[in-house]
Amino acid sequence: MLRGSLVDKTVSAIIVLAILVVALGLMVLGWRARKRRQSTLPAPYAAPEVAGNEYGTFESFYVATTIAREPLNRVAVHGLGFRARCDATVTDSGLLIAIGGQPDIYIPLTDIREVQRATWTIDRVVEEGGLILIGWTLGETEVDSYFRAEEPEAFLSALTSLRATTESESK
Repeated sequence: MLRGSLVDKTVSAIIVLAILVVALGLMVLGWRARKRRQSTLPAPYAAPEVAGNEYGTFESFYVATTIAREPLNRVAVHGLGFRARCDATVTDSGLLIAIGGQPDIYIPLTDIREVQRATWTIDRVVEEGGLILIGWTLGETEVDSYFRAEEPEAFLSALTSLRATTESESK
């Protein structure tokens, strides 16, 4: 009787393990397929030698970059695919995002389409308006990047006032 029970548990464990291995394999294949589909997206700009006057550096959590207005369609290429702690520096020429372990990402001010509050994106839901959404253009593709800032009001204020100043100068 004991031997039959042990065999049943072993078979059950092997079945569960096989299902987990297949699921993990499918996830890896899906991620590779996403990267292949997005391989035509250009890499973000590297940090410029001189970024201009700083309006502030804000400790943040980089959540995701998605295709614009598709908050469940994550961009997986060029270091934009994984969540990480970052320092986001607002300068008079744009936004510099420093994520440890990868090259800094620079979003020129002219490429920023919008700055607003958001509540959710892929794999992250927070309190109402707890994320900062920065809509920008990557090559010819519009994308949205989401941040969870330690000082959201100051980060948002720096970005919106900079955009307002630039828009009034261009008129």
